[in-house]
Amino acid sequence: MVAETQTVAPRAQKKPSLSDLEVEAIEMFINFLRLIGLPKSVGEIYGLLFVASRPMAMDAIMERLGISLGAASQGLKLLRTLGAVRVVYERGDRRDHYVADLEISRFATVFIKDELQPRMEMANERVRRMEECLAELPAKERRATRQRIERLKHWLDKGQKMLPWVLRFMKL
Repeated sequence: MVAETQTVAPRAQKKPSLSDLEVEAIEMFINFLRLIGLPKSVGEIYGLLFVASRPMAMDAIMERLGISLGAASQGLKLLRTLGAVRVVYERGDRRDHYVADLEISRFATVFIKDELQPRMEMANERVRRMEECLAELPAKERRATRQRIERLKHWLDKGQKMLPWVLRFMKL
């Protein structure tokens, strides 16, 4: 009699499920940060850290969110650059641990100064170059295109005027 051998598949590790609070925070920050062009993983990381009661190491963040090392590393680096998370020391553990900086206004201020203002300046430069290109168009097209460019300039001007007010508001 030949004994049958069965191969048993290794048990898949079950990742800890997220609490309802964590899910709500994560989804809120995913939506907010996507609005300003940041990846989903950045919103996930910040949302998790925002409601975490204790600092978290990168491997714990990866495990809780089910994200890759690359996504976690890049997301944390970006959030640190923006001032949205910081590294804290945990006694007896050599790993970096992260906490959300709850001063979201600081995060928004850095984003406005480092991302939004330069993009608006680039947009103004492009509009200037678009105006220079108008001369190449036939007269009829030139008038219609000039009207569109004027509308664009109007909106950029409004945005430029609002930025200092928004920055002052963020410091309140």
